Amino acid sequence: MASQNQIRQYLAYWFQLGKKVLIRNGAEALLPKSVISGDRYSKEFEECWEKIIAPNSGDCYLEGTNETIAQLLTPAWTIDPCVRCTMPIPVHRVGMPPECCPCFDLPNWPDTEIPKPRSPVSTQSQLLNICNRLINKSDREGKEKMGM
Repeated sequence: MASQNQIRQYLAYWFQLGKKVLIRNGAEALLPKSVISGDRYSKEFEECWEKIIAPNSGDCYLEGTNETIAQLLTPAWTIDPCVRCTMPIPVHRVGMPPECCPCFDLPNWPDTEIPKPRSPVSTQSQLLNICNRLINKSDREGKEKMGM
């Protein structure tokens, strides 16, 4: 079963490539201008997410797909990387896979020359991980020199 966090990440990645989410059975399209703000999703993305999961939004789905967000939140679906472009796509756990990846109508995708869509990154956490790895490496090298 795809978690809400996986669905949010799935939408965030596709928003970064310009895909919209259609709500109210296709009557309204959502595409936040910014998706990431520092180490978290942007306020605009969070507002879109709230609209998507609101009960009065009706069927909501990513442009170019047939599966609704509500369906993706059931145990019948998971989010896995596309074999062609590695972007996250919904995969039916039993039965036939989706007809195509949402990238089917994106010209020049996958493009290895540009950065891929990403999730928010905590710079502080990343730097702390690097420091810890360097400290651990230094400790191991010191023990090796001492014959331990």
